[in-house]
Amino acid sequence: MNISANEILDVKGLACPMPIVKTKKAITNLQPGEVIEVQATDKGSTADIKAWADSTGHQYLGTVEDGDVLKHYLRKANDEETKEETKHDAVTDLEELRSKVDGEEDIAILDVREPAEYAFGHIPSSVNIPLGDLEERFNELNKDKEIHVICRTGNRSDLAAQKLTEKGFQDVRNVVPGMAEWQGPTNKNN
Repeated sequence: MNISANEILDVKGLACPMPIVKTKKAITNLQPGEVIEVQATDKGSTADIKAWADSTGHQYLGTVEDGDVLKHYLRKANDEETKEETKHDAVTDLEELRSKVDGEEDIAILDVREPAEYAFGHIPSSVNIPLGDLEERFNELNKDKEIHVICRTGNRSDLAAQKLTEKGFQDVRNVVPGMAEWQGPTNKNN
């Protein structure tokens, strides 16, 4: 597949949220209709970029794997297509989540990081559904429970919380800043 891009953005070696941060900045330099190729090595970047594009109105065209490099293609939306990037309103900080976990409250914790990230450390009893798989796996979650969505920094979890709310989940909270600063109990997959 030979795709010509108007701009190439190199974010190889960077982890979430940096590929999105750099993409947001770079896309502002493009004219509507132009295409950017984002070259990344972060396996989670496909779901992140796809979800970000959905939330802003830019068109995610697809991803091509070239060895270890993921080449993501985005088309910049015109003014009629773009929408203001939204944030999920309901937010929980780590301290509040920690008190709910320590108090053994009946809540659901949804970890939307990639399986490898989850394996190296996650909150006990959390459920791992990567952001990219969420669309097909909504039915695994209980709509009646208070759901706390967590990722590494609060970026992917924000997008996931918005998706859950759109699907009719009533009590969804984005956990910020995320696992990068979690000090509570942690399990690892051996």
